[in-house]
Amino acid sequence: MGNGNNSGQSSIGDYLKNNIREYGMLVALVVIMLFFQYWTGGILFKPVNLTNLVLQNSFIAIMSLGMLLIIVAGHIDLSVGSIVGFIGALAAVLTVKLQINFLIVIVICLFVGGLIGAAQGYWVAYRRIPAFIATLAGMLVFRGLTLYVLGGRNIGPFPKEFQLISTGFVPDFLSFLGGAPDPAAGDPLIKNYFALVVIVLAVLFMIYNGLRTRKINEAHGSDNEPLAFFIMQTVITAAVSIFLGFQLATYKGLPNVLVIMAILIVLYTFVTTRSTIGRRIYAMGGNEKAAKLSGINTERLTFYTFVNMGVLAALAGMIITARLNSATPKAGVGFELDVIAACFIGGASASGGVGKITGAVIGAFIMGVMNNGMSIVGIGIDFQQMIKGLVLLAAVFFDVYNKNKA
Repeated sequence: MGNGNNSGQSSIGDYLKNNIREYGMLVALVVIMLFFQYWTGGILFKPVNLTNLVLQNSFIAIMSLGMLLIIVAGHIDLSVGSIVGFIGALAAVLTVKLQINFLIVIVICLFVGGLIGAAQGYWVAYRRIPAFIATLAGMLVFRGLTLYVLGGRNIGPFPKEFQLISTGFVPDFLSFLGGAPDPAAGDPLIKNYFALVVIVLAVLFMIYNGLRTRKINEAHGSDNEPLAFFIMQTVITAAVSIFLGFQLATYKGLPNVLVIMAILIVLYTFVTTRSTIGRRIYAMGGNEKAAKLSGINTERLTFYTFVNMGVLAALAGMIITARLNSATPKAGVGFELDVIAACFIGGASASGGVGKITGAVIGAFIMGVMNNGMSIVGIGIDFQQMIKGLVLLAAVFFDVYNKNKA
């Protein structure tokens, strides 16, 4: 029995050592949140602030999904901030000036975003122009187009339906659980039962999927994380998720952008971990020549990653424009830096071939919590930029150090 216990302890230590990048960033996010919760006097975890945190950072998390694939493939995209601004301007012209139905506008904007990504991907994939140069050119071109389309002026406001993309909330389909309102009792604690039920169901599905994955791995002889570690991780994740879900349920419920972001995270996690195209992107980023010799069409894969990035940047452009209720010439300025930083902080390797969707999302919310927390306590934008720069440098140094150590 003694040997078995020692073996279990050793396996947990080895597992943590081999996955220190992924779990280190998760621990960092929790520590940063607890730190700012204390420093802000409890404001960070208030329902209204948690909702604002989601609304303010959802578009960064969404773009980080596409940027991660580009970085894993061994490239970079500096144009995403300018695409955000240009798509916002295009949406404003179509919706506000031409009075086109918002659903048609959404489809047009996503299509244009894909075309922009295809144009840049063509130069990178088929003409072998370095992605840094091609997307730097794109950054300048689309920033200029944004100024031209808007004529240097803000355009708005948008129709209420378009604004719901970013500012709307999922209705409470279970409002009857709250009973009839009693004026003497005051406002009910839970204002959106549907949000709480969805979070609980999501946690139950997470537990089921985790157990199912372990069973499949055992059947195929694949390695599993230590059982004690799996239980601890599941309990902590479930508790945090239900707490955050409860907080959202006491305000207005689930923001529409949170639902969009969650669907995309699940989809891209599946693509990167379970699909052939996902495995090929990682293989290409790890060693492009070897991938090409094994029969992978690396040019087409590179092209697809840029098309995908263009579509996600277009979606983010509509989200931020709907939230501001106005298209502005400076929309998206500097966003590319936050998106790239989120990927590197979340564990993506600067040399390509390494990175996880969950890591990119964690990186995005590390940046978001830092921005939110520092703003609440009154730290100026100058110090905020310096601190974020140092955090990014530390994250990349940590990656290089571990790689050299291995």
